[in-house]
Amino acid sequence: MGKDMDKGLTDVGVLVDQEKRHLNYLRISITDRCNLRCLYCVPEGRIPKLDHDDILSYEEILRLVKIGIQLGIRKVRITGGEPLVRKGAVELLGRLTRIRKLEDVSLTTNGVLLAPNAQQIFDAGIRRINISLDSLDPQKYAQITGYDRFEQVWSGIQRAREIGFTPIKINVVAMRGINDDEIIAFGRLSLDHPFHIRFIEYMPIGNSRTSPQDQMLTPEIQEMIATIGELTPVGNGQNDGPARRYRIAGAQGEVGFISAMSHHFCNRCNRLRLTADGKLRACLLSDRHESLKELLRNDGSDEQLAEIFRIAVRHKAAKHQLCPDCVTPVKDQMQGIGG
Repeated sequence: MGKDMDKGLTDVGVLVDQEKRHLNYLRISITDRCNLRCLYCVPEGRIPKLDHDDILSYEEILRLVKIGIQLGIRKVRITGGEPLVRKGAVELLGRLTRIRKLEDVSLTTNGVLLAPNAQQIFDAGIRRINISLDSLDPQKYAQITGYDRFEQVWSGIQRAREIGFTPIKINVVAMRGINDDEIIAFGRLSLDHPFHIRFIEYMPIGNSRTSPQDQMLTPEIQEMIATIGELTPVGNGQNDGPARRYRIAGAQGEVGFISAMSHHFCNRCNRLRLTADGKLRACLLSDRHESLKELLRNDGSDEQLAEIFRIAVRHKAAKHQLCPDCVTPVKDQMQGIGG
């Protein structure tokens, strides 16, 4: 730990921005590498990968988390790329869940490596897990992701259910002409399984093989889901994200809608993002960031690093500038940000 940690930091618990939003949630990308090449995430051809020395070590990540906790961070989610491709990821999860003041530690994964790691992840103390899955058809899954790995993902989901993860959230990026014919099938999945299906509006981030014309917005998706049965609103819990939650009549699980394009939820955003190479971003949909790595590796004190957190919070915009008719693409690649 840095030399100021024992004395404690100033302004404890005041990561409050100019819009009076309390930022208590830190999403951490631990790698930019992934074992899939999804249409909306990866462009054609090769993209540069971070060198090993460019990526924060687990000790550096843990130091920043502990500084964040003294400033009011109470929730952490580990993301990638695909976090499970990084050696030692499960051990990091265990170290995070043992930090007393963290109230919630969760994981987002594409599920490819979930089945063989699920028990270890559970034993590490993780209970909440998000799994990205954009098709229930193995052939279409391969078209979207570039790999024939649907059965591995489905096995991982089933294994997570057997072990007792709850909730198991399945994230679906809805795309016109690509998986729009499966919207109802995903909704029906919540009838027979206790899964939380999350329909996410496509967001134009970085270079990809999709376009704004592929967008499906929440009102259209919700109208399709409503044909299955009446949608009853479900209240959000303390640790829930921005999804508007519903339960279809008689369903074991639920459905939700994350509407970054059609219904901005910026006014209640409580998130900061730490990238694998040590950049702190206050908004997913803005390229602005503050660098922590240089200070980390040049004997910066905890108080100096805490000030970087405060700077990021002070510059958090009131709202992002993306909308269906006024697209301003984010230049950075999604897999390097940690969605």
